[in-house]
Amino acid sequence: METPSKFSGLLATVLPPLGRAWQQSAVLLKSLANIFLLLLRQSACYIRKLTRLVSRQSDRVLSYIAGHPLLEKLETAYDALQQSRIYRKAVLYAQLVRLDKPIGILLLLWPTLIALWIAAEGWPDPLVLFVFVSGVILMRSAGCAINDYADRHIDKKVERTCHRPLTSGKISEKETLLIFAVLSLSAFALVLFMNELTIWMSLGGILLAASYPFMKRYHYLPQVHLGAAFGWSAPMAYTAQANEITAVTWLIFLATILWATAYDTMYAMVDYDDDIKIGVKSTAILFGNQDRLIIGIIQILLILDLILIGQRAELSGFYYLGVAAASVFAGYQQYLIKDRKRELCFQAFLNNNWFGLVLFIGVLLDYQFADVV
Repeated sequence: METPSKFSGLLATVLPPLGRAWQQSAVLLKSLANIFLLLLRQSACYIRKLTRLVSRQSDRVLSYIAGHPLLEKLETAYDALQQSRIYRKAVLYAQLVRLDKPIGILLLLWPTLIALWIAAEGWPDPLVLFVFVSGVILMRSAGCAINDYADRHIDKKVERTCHRPLTSGKISEKETLLIFAVLSLSAFALVLFMNELTIWMSLGGILLAASYPFMKRYHYLPQVHLGAAFGWSAPMAYTAQANEITAVTWLIFLATILWATAYDTMYAMVDYDDDIKIGVKSTAILFGNQDRLIIGIIQILLILDLILIGQRAELSGFYYLGVAAASVFAGYQQYLIKDRKRELCFQAFLNNNWFGLVLFIGVLLDYQFADVV
C-alpha cells in the first residue's frame, strides 16, 4: 500500500511546477505573438510610406526627364532619322531579307545547332558556334534576297507577295543582287575561320542557296531542293566541329531534307490556288489530294531517321523525349492542315519552329546531364 502513496506524493510534487511552467509558456507565446503582430503592422506601415515616397520621386524623375531639353532633341533627331533616305532604305532592306519574319532563321538554326552539339558531344567550340549562328542569319537573309529576285515577276501576281520591296518597285533589281552578294561573301568570310573541309563544303552551300529559287520553274520538287539548301548547314557544322564526315552527318542532313520538304509543302499549300494560276510548280501541286497523306509519310520517315540518329550517336532518355515531343507537334500539324485552309496551313508551317526547338532541347539536355543519367 506504500506504492500508491509514493506515486501520489510524486505527482503532488511535480504537477504544480509543470502547471506554472505551462502558464509561463502560454504568457511567453502570447507576448511573442503580440510582438510579431506589432512588427508586422510597423513593417506594413513603413512599406506604405516607402511606396508613397518612391512613387512621388518616380513622378518627379519622369517629369524631369519628360521636360528635359535633351529628350526633345533626341525625339527631333529620331524623327529626322525616320525621314532620312538612309533609314527608309535600311527598313526596306530589312524587309527584303525578312528580318521582321525570323521563322526562316529559326528553321535553319535548329538542325545546325543539333549537328554542332552531336559533333561536339556537348557544348561546341565558341568560335564555331559564333560562325554558324551568324552564318545562319546571313545565308537565310541572302536566300530571301535571291528568292525575291528570281520571283520578281511572279510575286506581282500573288496577293501575299505583291507588296514586297522589290516587287513593289521600292528597291531595284541591282540593289537586290548587291545585297545577296554582300551577305553571301560575308558568310563565306566567316567560314574562312574554319577548317579546310568546311571551307570546300561551303561552296556547295552557296550553290544550293543561289539555285533554289529558280527550281520551281523546272520541276515539282523545289521543296526538296530547299531541304538540301537548308540541310547543307548541318554537315558543314558537323565537319567544322569534328573535322570529319560520318554516317550521323548524313543522317542529320537527310532529316533536315525530310523536315523541310514537309513544312515547306505546308507553306506551299497556302499559295496553292495562286501557283496553279501562274503555273509555278511545287510539291503541294504534285501531291494534289494526297498532300496530307504524303506529308504524314514524310513525317513518319523523319521520326524514324531521328531515332536512328539517336542510336548511332548513342543518345539516351532526354533526346528521345525530345523526339516524342516533336512527334506530338507533327500530329498537331496534321490536324491543322486537315481542311487545307490557308490560314491553318500557315499556322502548321509556323508550328515547325516548336518541332525543331524541342528536338534541340532534347539533344542539349542529353549531353548536359549525360553523366547524371
